[in-house]
Amino acid sequence: MSSCQEFVDTPPDAIPVRGFLHRPAKPLGDALILTHGAGANCNAPLLLALAEAFCDAGVTVLRCNLPFRQQRPYGPPPRGSAERDQQGLRAAIASIRRQTSGRIFLGGHSYGGRMASMLAAAEPSLVDSLLLLSYPLHPPQKPADLRTAHFPSLRTPALFVSGTCDGFGSIDEITSALKLIEAKTELLPINDAGHELMTKRNRDDLPKIVVEAFRLFARTRTHS
Repeated sequence: MSSCQEFVDTPPDAIPVRGFLHRPAKPLGDALILTHGAGANCNAPLLLALAEAFCDAGVTVLRCNLPFRQQRPYGPPPRGSAERDQQGLRAAIASIRRQTSGRIFLGGHSYGGRMASMLAAAEPSLVDSLLLLSYPLHPPQKPADLRTAHFPSLRTPALFVSGTCDGFGSIDEITSALKLIEAKTELLPINDAGHELMTKRNRDDLPKIVVEAFRLFARTRTHS
């Protein structure tokens, strides 16, 4: 049987890693690190559902809290926290490399996905592929305030998953932004979903859809 247990790694020379580790019953060696948006934590329903679905497919999954969330249980990340949050993801990658032997994938919802993509742009060989859920292309109703400065530097393959009703970026806007990225990219639109992606109507199917899309995108070896 697959298992989920609290995970804490506090090396003396790195930022602490805290979250939950999902170990599949039949691990295939690959691992996925998932993190949360600005107003959530690693127990967000979307992350939990995806972690369980990927684990069922043979992928080890670490749901982790970003450093800003470790320091404050509620509220958005304070100004200037992005660099430390990216360092936290780097520490999580190092931790998970000690747990698995295969490829390492990095993903996150909204702010967490943005941090993952910025880290990957700065360090192209750090992970094998990205899973970016509801990438916050711009603040709602501010389409000119684009968060794409690092896109031309991104060399890591990235699967973007976005709702067709997301106020942080329409499907057309995301499609246009992806042209800035030289690496392999793909956009998976989720019909009638907003920024949270998971709805009462799609909660049973969404995790399976995302796992299958990412499996094909990254050519992940998963159990059928």
